Parts: sequence; structure tokens; C-alpha cells
Amino acid sequence: MDTSVKICGVTMKNPVTVASGTFGSGMEYSQFVDLEKLGAVTTKGVAITPWEGNPTPRVAEVYGGMLNAIGLQNPGVDTFIERDLAFLEKVDTKVIVNVCGHSVKEYEECVERLADCDNVDLLEINVSCPNVKEGGIAFGTDPSSLNNITKAVKSKAKQPIIMKLSPNVTDITEMARAAVDGGADALSLINTITGMKIDIYRRAFALANKTGGMSGPAVKPVAIRMVHQVANAVDVPIIGMGGIMTAEDAIEFIMAGATAVSVGTSNFNDPTVTSKIVDGIEEFMKSQGIESLDEIRGCVK
Repeated sequence: MDTSVKICGVTMKNPVTVASGTFGSGMEYSQFVDLEKLGAVTTKGVAITPWEGNPTPRVAEVYGGMLNAIGLQNPGVDTFIERDLAFLEKVDTKVIVNVCGHSVKEYEECVERLADCDNVDLLEINVSCPNVKEGGIAFGTDPSSLNNITKAVKSKAKQPIIMKLSPNVTDITEMARAAVDGGADALSLINTITGMKIDIYRRAFALANKTGGMSGPAVKPVAIRMVHQVANAVDVPIIGMGGIMTAEDAIEFIMAGATAVSVGTSNFNDPTVTSKIVDGIEEFMKSQGIESLDEIRGCVK
């Protein structure tokens, strides 16, 4: 039985990684999870300079998940390399670094800074940040902007790039094609769905930012649908995410066409969930007589 998967020439021992922003950069969860059991660790978003993030409150619980408006708070790429990458260098797993920025230039500079880091296997480019220099339009919701930033990042990157797509669009396949046409080696989806919560007793928004990204099990049907659509529209590996709580959820994404899966919000509910999902996938394969995940990937047409 072979649980390994390959993304852009990088072999993961199993298809399970973590969604950026829900697992720190690995060190924070290392007391709860054997990081070497995971196919990869995906880090929290990192920018060329430190970001403070949004004002508090930044998190709110909702039915079937949560809202967050953290604002990609991070210490900047230099601290990340010295502290987090140095820690991960001692761990036998693949490393996917999530990159964020306010402008094309910031993305390029961060990618260039990471280019010579030997233990960075893949770069996941978060294109849900506002493009400040173009009037605040999110890169991930405009095909032309997405195509342009993909080309720019690809021209500077030494590692394969995974473009992380926003679900807040009319046609996810249009965005997927724009990213692939721009040179994306792989795609990850979905990012959070924009939502809002109002505290009726305070007569105020639950989040200081008013809106936030909704994640958790309630978004899984949307994520499955989008992964299936994209898998049938472009020919690059896909990392599927959105509401994965169990091994069965993960397998559903693989059957929809995902090569690998990211576990996000569930990490807050159960810090050991990723390990349980790895075990559950193996148990499912044994019980169903599946020798390789290739046998079931995209099997539902």
C-alpha cells in the first residue's frame, strides 16, 4: 500500500498537510503532532516585512465553523528563516511556505529571499491579499491580476509555485486557467469565504474588521464542488481544503480530483486531528483494497 503523492516533482509520504494560518509554522503544534508523520507542513503566511495584522477582535465562532480577520500577522521573512525554517530543517517532512504581500513587488522580494533556502520545497502564493497599488482589488478575484502576479512570482521563484485561489468569484475555473496560463505549477483551494457576524446585544460587528473569512465544515460542500470543477478544467496538481475534519472528508477531496489535502480549522478543535486523518486514510485504503491513491483520485466524474 502506497500513501505517497507527488506534487511538481516533490514526493510527500502521504497527502496530508495543513492549511496556512491554522498550524503556526509547525513548531507551535509539535507538542501535539509528530510532524514527521505529515506529508508536509504548510507555514503561516510570510511577507517581506513584518505585518501587525488587523485590530481585535479578530476571531468569531459561527455555526459550522469560524470567522477570522487576522490580517496575515507575521514577523517577516528574515525572522521566519532564522526561527521557523531553522526548526523545520530538523524535521523529516516536506515544507510548503505560504507567501503574502500587498503588491507584486512585495511578493517578488519575498520569493527571491526564499529562493536559496534549501529546505523550502514548495511555495504557496496567497493571492487573497488586497492589491494596494491597484486600488485594493484582490489579486485572487480578477483573472488578469492573477495571471500577472503568477507570471511575476514564477519568474523569480526557484521552487515550484502553488497559487492559492479565492472562492469569492463567479467562476473558479476562469481563475484556475488564469493562474495556470501564468505559469502556476499547482493550485490550492479553497481559501475562506467572506462572511459576517453581528453581536445583537452589543449592536456591533463581532469582528473589528466587520467581515472575515469563514472556514470550517460548513464550507466543505462548496470546496468539494470547486475542486471537482478545477480538476476537470486544468491539468496541474491540486491541494484541496475547506472543512476537512476526518479521513472520510479528505478522501472525498481526493475522489473529486485533489492530489493532496490541507487540514485547517479542525486543528483548533483537535490539535491531533492531522495524525488521525493520516491513520484514517491508511485504514480506508486497507479496508477497500486500494494499493495507491492514484486508483481513486478523480474517480467521480
